[in-house]
Amino acid sequence: MSYKITSSGQVSIPAGVRRRWQTSRVDVEDHGDYVVVRPVPEDPVAAVRGIFKGRMKMTTDELRRQVREEERLAMERKEAQYGR
Repeated sequence: MSYKITSSGQVSIPAGVRRRWQTSRVDVEDHGDYVVVRPVPEDPVAAVRGIFKGRMKMTTDELRRQVREEERLAMERKEAQYGR
Protein backbone atom coordinates (compact mmCIF):
# COMPACT_ATOMS: atom_id res chain seq x y z
CA MET A 1 0.00 0.00 0.00
CA SER A 2 1.17 3.52 -0.57
CA TYR A 3 -0.11 6.66 1.12
CA LYS A 4 0.12 10.36 0.39
CA ILE A 5 2.21 12.51 2.70
CA THR A 6 0.47 15.82 3.39
CA SER A 7 2.27 19.16 3.04
CA SER A 8 2.63 19.16 6.85
CA GLY A 9 4.36 15.73 6.75
CA GLN A 10 1.44 13.64 7.99
CA VAL A 11 0.44 10.15 6.88
CA SER A 12 -2.86 8.52 7.85
CA ILE A 13 -2.76 5.05 9.40
CA PRO A 14 -5.85 3.07 8.26
CA ALA A 15 -8.56 2.64 10.91
CA GLY A 16 -8.34 -1.16 10.78
CA VAL A 17 -4.62 -1.06 11.58
CA ARG A 18 -5.15 1.43 14.42
CA ARG A 19 -7.87 -0.78 15.92
CA ARG A 20 -5.68 -3.88 15.65
CA TRP A 21 -2.76 -2.06 17.31
CA GLN A 22 -5.07 -0.66 20.03
CA THR A 23 -2.94 2.44 20.49
CA SER A 24 -2.86 6.07 19.43
CA ARG A 25 0.96 6.36 19.42
CA VAL A 26 3.66 5.04 17.09
CA ASP A 27 7.44 5.06 16.91
CA VAL A 28 8.99 5.98 13.57
CA GLU A 29 12.50 4.69 12.91
CA ASP A 30 14.41 6.32 10.04
CA HIS A 31 16.65 3.77 8.31
CA GLY A 32 17.90 6.10 5.60
CA ASP A 33 16.03 4.83 2.56
CA TYR A 34 12.96 3.58 4.46
CA VAL A 35 11.12 4.07 7.74
CA VAL A 36 9.63 1.57 10.15
CA VAL A 37 6.40 2.45 11.97
CA ARG A 38 5.75 0.47 15.16
CA PRO A 39 2.88 0.76 17.62
CA VAL A 40 3.67 2.03 21.11
CA PRO A 41 1.51 0.52 23.86
CA GLU A 42 -0.62 2.96 25.84
CA ASP A 43 0.87 1.46 29.03
CA PRO A 44 4.36 0.10 28.22
CA VAL A 45 4.82 -1.41 31.69
CA ALA A 46 1.57 -3.38 31.50
CA ALA A 47 2.49 -4.52 27.97
CA VAL A 48 5.67 -6.29 29.17
CA ARG A 49 4.41 -7.46 32.54
CA GLY A 50 4.85 -11.22 32.80
CA ILE A 51 6.76 -11.52 29.51
CA PHE A 52 9.51 -13.64 31.12
CA LYS A 53 7.23 -15.60 33.43
CA GLY A 54 8.15 -19.26 33.39
CA ARG A 55 11.32 -18.70 31.34
CA MET A 56 13.76 -18.34 34.23
CA LYS A 57 15.18 -21.67 35.30
CA MET A 58 17.22 -20.25 38.19
CA THR A 59 16.53 -17.92 41.08
CA THR A 60 18.46 -14.67 41.36
CA ASP A 61 20.54 -16.21 44.17
CA GLU A 62 21.46 -19.13 41.93
CA LEU A 63 22.36 -16.74 39.10
CA ARG A 64 24.58 -14.71 41.45
CA ARG A 65 26.35 -17.88 42.61
CA GLN A 66 26.92 -18.89 38.98
CA VAL A 67 28.36 -15.48 38.06
CA ARG A 68 30.65 -15.49 41.10
CA GLU A 69 31.90 -18.97 40.20
CA GLU A 70 32.56 -17.89 36.60
CA GLU A 71 34.45 -14.82 37.86
CA ARG A 72 36.50 -17.00 40.26
CA LEU A 73 37.43 -19.40 37.45
CA ALA A 74 38.37 -16.50 35.14
CA MET A 75 40.60 -15.06 37.88
CA GLU A 76 42.29 -18.45 38.38
CA ARG A 77 42.97 -18.72 34.62
CA LYS A 78 44.39 -15.20 34.60
CA GLU A 79 46.64 -15.92 37.59
CA ALA A 80 47.85 -19.17 35.99
CA GLN A 81 48.59 -17.37 32.75
CA TYR A 82 50.57 -14.55 34.38
CA GLY A 83 52.08 -16.62 37.19
CA ARG A 84 50.71 -14.72 40.17
